Amino acid sequence: MTPDETAGEVAGEVASSEPGRVVPVYAVTGGRTRSASAELPMESLVSATQWTPWPGMQAEYRSILEMAGRPVSLVEIGAALQIPVGVARVLVSDLAGAGYVAVHEPEPTGDDGRPRAAVLERLLEGLRAR
Repeated sequence: MTPDETAGEVAGEVASSEPGRVVPVYAVTGGRTRSASAELPMESLVSATQWTPWPGMQAEYRSILEMAGRPVSLVEIGAALQIPVGVARVLVSDLAGAGYVAVHEPEPTGDDGRPRAAVLERLLEGLRAR
């Protein structure tokens, strides 16, 4: 990774698939850093409920719909799109609000409302397998 690429990532930018082109993450979400609905846990699973994109749908939304043909976690979406999980949350929230995906939040299992370590380990194993 070159120093320019590293500086772009630190500044909140993500390299696109086109060589030499850098797209700011905030451009993907229209400047939003939080979803309009409640914060979705990163281990939430997303599944598509509708596969017909709306006219002019952004490539990121289309990619999420393709991935969500089978249940996929927010973390996996972020990793596949090479975007922060927070950006993935905003995009998934948009799709859920439009009825394109269903979000399945895990039930809290610990006394503190957090998922058990075993759940997080399975999530990590899934990411490593990609």
